[in-house]
Amino acid sequence: MIPRYTRKEMADIWSDETRYQIWLDVEIAALEKMADLGLVPESAVADVKEKADFSVERTQEIEEEVKHDVIAFLTNVAEHVGESSRFVHRGMTSNDLLDTTLAVQFSRAGKLLTDGIDELLESIKQRAQEHRYTPTIGRSHGIHAEPTTFGLKLIGWYAELKRRKEVLLRALSAVTVGKLSGAVGTYHSLPPEVEEYVADKLHIGSETVATQVVARDRHAEFFTAIAQVGNSIERWCVEIRHLQRTEVSEAAESFQKGQKGSSAMPHKKNPILTENLTGLARLLRGYALSAMENVALWHERDISHSSVERVIAPDACLLLDFMLVRMKRVVDGLVVYPEAMRKNLDITGGLYNSGSLLIALVDAGITREKAYKLVQKHALTCWEEKRSLGDAVLADKELSSLLSKEQLEAVFDEQRHFKHVDMIFNRALQGGDA
Repeated sequence: MIPRYTRKEMADIWSDETRYQIWLDVEIAALEKMADLGLVPESAVADVKEKADFSVERTQEIEEEVKHDVIAFLTNVAEHVGESSRFVHRGMTSNDLLDTTLAVQFSRAGKLLTDGIDELLESIKQRAQEHRYTPTIGRSHGIHAEPTTFGLKLIGWYAELKRRKEVLLRALSAVTVGKLSGAVGTYHSLPPEVEEYVADKLHIGSETVATQVVARDRHAEFFTAIAQVGNSIERWCVEIRHLQRTEVSEAAESFQKGQKGSSAMPHKKNPILTENLTGLARLLRGYALSAMENVALWHERDISHSSVERVIAPDACLLLDFMLVRMKRVVDGLVVYPEAMRKNLDITGGLYNSGSLLIALVDAGITREKAYKLVQKHALTCWEEKRSLGDAVLADKELSSLLSKEQLEAVFDEQRHFKHVDMIFNRALQGGDA
């Protein structure tokens, strides 16, 4: 399944044409080193390199008969090469070819994914800087808590995505390893130098201890890292979807000219992009679970993982590539409504200052328990009666006698919530892009 808007480069990595070409590259590289070690004639290598070719259609036609993809491919190559083809695949087992190729595909896909992350990081950083000081209400449990800035929300996304990139890079290092160590990983028919040469030529690593396959805990780590990027994207999408609700209206997806939101209600502007991304994140988590199920193979190998990976390897990479491109589109086009943020900030009459008032009263010398009761009593009454917390405090002789005018002004000064915004930004940007 190739989603619309997925970059062609990512789709090409998982095409039959590319997979067979990498198979041929692996076979030729192995032959080169075997010739260097005196295991096959130099003339045969030259013959193979000159004549070797394949046809996707012909290979699949042969596979229909032999029921084995690697044998079908080798047969097709032999049809082009002739006599020298007897040296192709010498001492190798099918998974020497399959797992090494998969490592190359992961390496290429990983480069595109990390490029996509970098592009999204740049978009998020730019929007965060734009709204560094845009006041908005922070919420916990969906309820108004204390003021923050919209830029702080976004720079949190930036810091999170940087962490996800680091995890993905570590997982790529783990999964981009191949093996050319034979039927059970003992190098019985092929010396380790061949594997080392092929891996170096293809810019991948070698499995430390192979069986007939590369250990699948590596793949589980990679798919989990992909799913974690999806988790982060989903978290941001849920935030945008909440902010776009009619009752909130603080931010919204862009709505293009000619776009329609509902077949029945012409007024609708729905958060379709972020809803779509939320759903796709669920698929990525499912792929990660499938990869974990692939870890426990029988003895040195069974084939239960193969059918799974034929689906999840291309799909997970294609989907995350799509999600990164789409999320960048969401961030770039995000419509922000500072006026609505201000309106929502003011809707509680300053109740978000209750925590500052609590601290001021404790600092003034009363117990925390007493201070909490005093503040909570006024806060609940103000909410019910739609009054200002500041007015209620000034009317309370006990409270106003404990705090000076300057202290009360400090309690209700909104800017106190933003005094460390620059420090947080600098920390997230590591001091380089403040």
